[in-house]
Amino acid sequence: MKKIILLLLCFPMLIANAQKLIGGSNIVKMNLSSLALKNYHFTYERHIFKNISFSVSYRSMTKGPIPFQAQFEEAINSTDINFSKFEIGNTAITPELRIYLSLGKMKGFYLAPYMRFATFDLGAPIKYTSNLGSKEAVFSGKITSTSGGLMIGYQFQLLKKLVLDFQIIGGHYGTSKGDLNFAATLSEFERQSLENNIKNIEAEPFKLAPTVTNNGAQIKTDGPWAGIRGLNLGLGLRF
Repeated sequence: MKKIILLLLCFPMLIANAQKLIGGSNIVKMNLSSLALKNYHFTYERHIFKNISFSVSYRSMTKGPIPFQAQFEEAINSTDINFSKFEIGNTAITPELRIYLSLGKMKGFYLAPYMRFATFDLGAPIKYTSNLGSKEAVFSGKITSTSGGLMIGYQFQLLKKLVLDFQIIGGHYGTSKGDLNFAATLSEFERQSLENNIKNIEAEPFKLAPTVTNNGAQIKTDGPWAGIRGLNLGLGLRF
C-alpha cells in the first residue's frame, strides 16, 4: 500500500520529466515533398494546452509553367487557351488547430481543422483572330481563395529535437474571386473575336465575366474552391 501511495505521489513528477525529455513547446518545419514542385512551404507549431497545438504555415511557389498540365487542360475545356505558355504562381497562409489523439505533446496521430488563404498569380494566353492572322492576348492578374478543411496526420518524434510530420490526407472547400487584365489596342474585328473566344471557354463550376473594349479586356471570375492536402513530409526542429 505504501508503494502505491508513493507511486501516486511521484506520478506528476514522472510526467513532468517525460515532457522535458520530449523537448520544447515550439516546432519549425519545412515541407520536403513540395520542393519537387519548387514550392517552398514552412510551418511554425506551438503547443498551447495538453494535447492541443496551434500552427501557421506559409507556402510560396514562383510563377512558372503549370504543374500537371494535362489535368489542367481536362478541367478547362478550351482550344483557345495556349496551355503550353500558361503560367501560375501562388502563395498561401494556413492557420491550423491540431488535436493529438494520443494525448501526447505534439506527437502521434492528430486531427487538424484549418483555414487556407491563397493567392494565385496567373498569366493566361487566350487566342484571337486579327486581320493579320492568329494572335494571343496574355491576361495577367490574381485569383484569391478562402477555404476551410480538415487534415489527418501523424507526427513522429525522431530525436529529442527532431520531428517528422506526415500529413496523410486532408481537404478544404471555400470560395474564390479573380481579376485578369489584358491591355492592347484592338480593332472591332479583333475585339469581337477575343470576346467570343472568352465566352466559349468552359470552366465550370467557375463563372467568367468578360468585358472587352477597343483598349483591351478584363475577365472577372468567381466560384467555389476545393483542394486536397496529403502525402506530405515535413522535417522539423523542436525547441
